[in-house]
Amino acid sequence: MGEPKAGIELAGRPLISYPIAAARTAGLEPLVVAKAASVLPVLDCAIVTEPDEPTHPLAGIVAALEHVGRPIVAIACDLPLLPPDLLAELASSSAPLAMPANPRPQPLVARYSPALLPRLHAALVMDEPLVKLAAELGGHTIATSRLRDYGDPEAIFANANDPAELRRIEQLL
Repeated sequence: MGEPKAGIELAGRPLISYPIAAARTAGLEPLVVAKAASVLPVLDCAIVTEPDEPTHPLAGIVAALEHVGRPIVAIACDLPLLPPDLLAELASSSAPLAMPANPRPQPLVARYSPALLPRLHAALVMDEPLVKLAAELGGHTIATSRLRDYGDPEAIFANANDPAELRRIEQLL
């Protein structure tokens, strides 16, 4: 999209500020994980640097788990419409892995436990696709019927991958 995604402006705010605010509203302590060379806007939360290699979304999840040593709720920076109540439900799960399943597993909106670290490290070495790994791991899933309690699943998981999607999300705000 022409610049680092986290800092792209959406309705006058950096894109990453929306999931950070949702996490706070859900009662979670936000933590941003990024590569050392990532250009981030000014953030009012802790930042953890993940290794430069591998370039896999799982690298950030592993870095966060290792940093905090307790379960985390992973949220992609380009999901500005996530309801805080959904994040709170994920955080309250006792399953090692909990995530929405609409229409497939959503591993970038999920609760991960440190107990999963050996398997997550192996998946990084094997460069396994995250969706495939999440489906294999199983865990607790929040079905589409339950997700509707939080709003329209299409809107909840709307992510900004191009300017047209960003405009659509801005209209949904």
